[in-house]
Amino acid sequence: MKIAIAESLLKSHSYTKYRTIVTKLFKEGKSSGDQQSEALLHYTELNEARMNRLDKKTVISEDNIKKLLSLKKKYLWLVISEGWCGDAAQILPILNQMALIGNHIDLKIVFRDENNALMNQFLTNGSRSIPKLIILDQTHNVLGSWGPRPKGATDLITSYKRQYGTIDETAKTEIQLWYLRDKGISTQNEVADLIVELERLIYCKR
Repeated sequence: MKIAIAESLLKSHSYTKYRTIVTKLFKEGKSSGDQQSEALLHYTELNEARMNRLDKKTVISEDNIKKLLSLKKKYLWLVISEGWCGDAAQILPILNQMALIGNHIDLKIVFRDENNALMNQFLTNGSRSIPKLIILDQTHNVLGSWGPRPKGATDLITSYKRQYGTIDETAKTEIQLWYLRDKGISTQNEVADLIVELERLIYCKR
């Protein structure tokens, strides 16, 4: 796993650079990743608008700001993503805003299809689901991971798939409405609680 992480970090991007790459590809009529289709290009366009909105409107709660400022160690948040992923579009701007609080978190993003070895280490029920947040210490040891969705969104998709047997366009619309209503609160709460708990466990081992 160390090798996969090291190789991926060499191909990682800042949030700003990631967004620049996805936007440039879209203007060229392409989506990120190995596959190209009108559907993926359409999703990329929708996600560009979603991320632009979230970059402007995301608010990290006072409670979560306090949690992030209370961290004593520095961490690397490595996120596996693609520009066409609707969940990533809803989550990445929030992770970016969280990383900007204090100086404890360095956020890096890699494209899933360029980093198969890494992705295969962090499958979700056997699938290459994204986004996937990998939390590393300063020497790039894996402390934990999160994703691809907050619990409420995961429960919605699980229930829909159980009822209808597939994830169709209706399900994709439902999940985006869930994110809109949630306003990013679940994502920031779950990630903030996770990083605080991981740090507590690190200190308890000493």
